[in-house]
Amino acid sequence: MKRITAAPGTIGPVGPYSQAVISGNLVFTAGQIPARDDFDLQPADFEDQVRQTLRNLEAILIAAGSDFEHVVKVNGYLTDPAQLEPFNRVYTKVLGHAPPARTTVCVSLWGVALEIDCVAELIDKEATA
Repeated sequence: MKRITAAPGTIGPVGPYSQAVISGNLVFTAGQIPARDDFDLQPADFEDQVRQTLRNLEAILIAAGSDFEHVVKVNGYLTDPAQLEPFNRVYTKVLGHAPPARTTVCVSLWGVALEIDCVAELIDKEATA
């Protein structure tokens, strides 16, 4: 098992957890938020927040040896049911080519409008063997 504590280009974890754990041929990411550089720097527009969250998630996947092409499961956490349509617009542009399985729920979050985590296959399965 391999752990990624802080991927390049991300703000790093805001608590005692790894940003990603590689186990076998799978990458499990922690939930990512729309923060850039630090927790307080987030885009104002919700669709831009979705884009930033997906950029953060992609940076972690790349650091772990995967990418969006290899995502098999996504969990999306929104704070308002009205966010689903704009979330889907951005999500479809990034992951709509071959949509992974997905669960999206409405929850209460701490200081952010959304959070996304995923499970992906490794690109080069031999690299971690």
